[in-house]
Amino acid sequence: MQPSPARDVNIQRTEPLVSPVDLVNELPLTPEVEATVLEGRRQIQAVLRGEDPRFLVITGPCSIHDERAALDYAERLKKLSDEIGDRVLIVMRVYFEKPRTTVGWKGLLYDPHLNDTFDINEGLRRARTLLINIGEMGVFTGTEFLDPIVPQYLAGLVSWAAIGARTTESQTHRQMASGLSMPVGFKNGTDGSAQIAVDAMISARAPHAFLGIDHFGQTCVVHTNGNPYGHLVLRGGNTGPNFGAGAIAEAHKLLSKSGVPSQLLVDCSHGNSNKDHTRQGIALRDIIEQRVAGNAGIIGCMLESNISAGAQKLNGDSSSLEYGVSVTDACIGWEDTEELLRWAHDKMADAVGQPVG
Repeated sequence: MQPSPARDVNIQRTEPLVSPVDLVNELPLTPEVEATVLEGRRQIQAVLRGEDPRFLVITGPCSIHDERAALDYAERLKKLSDEIGDRVLIVMRVYFEKPRTTVGWKGLLYDPHLNDTFDINEGLRRARTLLINIGEMGVFTGTEFLDPIVPQYLAGLVSWAAIGARTTESQTHRQMASGLSMPVGFKNGTDGSAQIAVDAMISARAPHAFLGIDHFGQTCVVHTNGNPYGHLVLRGGNTGPNFGAGAIAEAHKLLSKSGVPSQLLVDCSHGNSNKDHTRQGIALRDIIEQRVAGNAGIIGCMLESNISAGAQKLNGDSSSLEYGVSVTDACIGWEDTEELLRWAHDKMADAVGQPVG
């Protein structure tokens, strides 16, 4: 292309990116993993339709930075799921992209070496490999899609997706969600407003046409059918939590008035824990009690959980990081996670016989 002083003024360089089809061929989806992904979607959709009375729990690290620890967590989660899966439907949170308020580590996909080298080709390979390995265990996975190109590389391995509080209002992400193949949770805005997420649900249910890439990496126009499985995720906001009975009643009223499904999830972290990871259990116990008391519109929750509690800062030397501890938001540890989910399973014995929806 002819050089021009009017173009690429602040572009340092560009580099080729592996095409989706080449990465999929390099790391193919096995029939067993595909069956796990599809079964996860089927079960989550049944919960959203009110046909499955189980409580949906999406739990896992705030972000993935160590695949070995992620597989360790997945093994523990699989064992627990096998024991409590009759009343609690478990999906592992496997987040590779982290939206930042200003700057910071953006996730394994963008900086897999944790040292600002931004080896995105390697990040895509490692993310896809990890999802395959977790799928081989029979564990359902969920992730947040931030960059609209990423689903072409990873979406075939994911049973549930989230659109975060910072991007729920984005037209680009609403259009992307309209074409995703799995249920999508839209989080309320950082100010705590659920209206933004409800608007996103309405938008994502409609067909769209937008710019994207195809499986060969070619720029194209993407035409979508619309996604009928969008749902609200309450995550609190700058003004505080929104998991209480009053806030949930207001959210149900808003959903009903807007003509979209009234089932919702509660994110027990972020604003609903006042950014204190140790308070996630307070939110979970509250919403389970509401569910058992008869509010079947509360279909599940999200937890930020890791092998060990707390968080640590990246220091440029990944070998010195503590095993199983988050490098982004602080998480509860495995022991607390298991205790909470077993408690939820016991309490749900009083709710699984209730009508749902």
